[in-house]
Amino acid sequence: MLGAFANAFRTPDLRRKLLFVLLIVTIFRLGSQVPTPGVHVANVQACINQLEEGGLYSLINLFSGGALLQLTIFALGIMPYITASIILQLLVVVIPRLEALKKEGQAGQTKITQYTRYLTLGLAVLQATGIVALARSGALLQGCTRDLLHDDGTATFLVMVITMTAGTAVIMWLGELITDRGIGNGMSILIFTQVVATFPAALWSVQTSQGWVTFGIVMVIGLLLVAGVIFIEQAQRRIPVQYARRMVGRKMFGGNSTYIPLKVNQAGIIPVIFASSLLYLPAMAVQFNPESQNPVLDFIGTYLVGGDHPLYMATYFLLIIFFTYFYVSITFNPVEVADNMKKYGGFIPGIRAGKPTEDYLSYVLSRITFPGALYLGAISLVPLVAFAMINASQNFPFGGTSILIMVGVALDTVKQIESQLQQRNYEGFLK
Repeated sequence: MLGAFANAFRTPDLRRKLLFVLLIVTIFRLGSQVPTPGVHVANVQACINQLEEGGLYSLINLFSGGALLQLTIFALGIMPYITASIILQLLVVVIPRLEALKKEGQAGQTKITQYTRYLTLGLAVLQATGIVALARSGALLQGCTRDLLHDDGTATFLVMVITMTAGTAVIMWLGELITDRGIGNGMSILIFTQVVATFPAALWSVQTSQGWVTFGIVMVIGLLLVAGVIFIEQAQRRIPVQYARRMVGRKMFGGNSTYIPLKVNQAGIIPVIFASSLLYLPAMAVQFNPESQNPVLDFIGTYLVGGDHPLYMATYFLLIIFFTYFYVSITFNPVEVADNMKKYGGFIPGIRAGKPTEDYLSYVLSRITFPGALYLGAISLVPLVAFAMINASQNFPFGGTSILIMVGVALDTVKQIESQLQQRNYEGFLK
């Protein structure tokens, strides 16, 4: 692998792409450290130092690389873009106009991308307004009585909202620059950067709070988890497809064999984000009504906020399984795949074209999605179990969203570098 990286840096165009990605990542991380105008930096740092890890905004803070609670210009991170992309993917299934755009090819996809950008900016305005309002009222960092802002006037409020929204727009632009001029998917690499940025601190907090023995156990378990995640992320069911031969003019076409790859984790990390976001809603209701005597809010505050209660874990696990099936059902359409195969003369050996192919694909997809859903649920419960057993941070370094992002993006980027090397007749990462 090191030799392959050396070959990549010896190739002028690959070296330029890799150095360009490193430059964008550096700019991105610098922006995550620059405070928004109006923020009282000393008080914010003092509050963060005494703040307990986890809480309502732990997932958003993870995607911002810790910049959210520090109220920097890139405080929102990549989260508005992720949310907008998920919403557009769901709307494509619901709205016929968007579905027609998707079928138009590159032109339609460009239009959908433009809609995603507009929606991202709208969500960024809403999120920035909420975060600045919480910071002004003192509810953002609970348990801290210091003033987070120098001035709580309307002018400062608007400047902070506009700055954070502009930061989100810059992050979108940086991600698209990496996709166009670098290697890999730009948004994925930026998410990877933000998650990795919080990883060393989260890992070291285990050592400082639990000692070297627990730290060593966590490292061993973490390496085993990484190996397991890599194995599952690479696992796929290959359904063979045979194309019949046909004459077009005086030439013979078809007759080749291929396959449809169905990944065990077909949904990726999206179900985890859906489930976490849904569980944040009752927690947010409790936060905005802390003194309420409502029995429903009391029940939510007792069982569905802390994260270490078995009812919370069971609810989280079941939501992940539900959203895994839901997301796979809207992203992989067996009817469309079967129709395309029939249109181009393809068939699965032993299965008739048309409705039997559709039923077979649906059967295989439902069978392979079940272990994928269990895998996502089990990985996502690792930080919650660790929090309950060893009183570790809810942002436990090995587990949940962070490990899925790190391994998934790293594998995808390595594959793209390897394909670039193979195009230039160099030896790949795997011998």
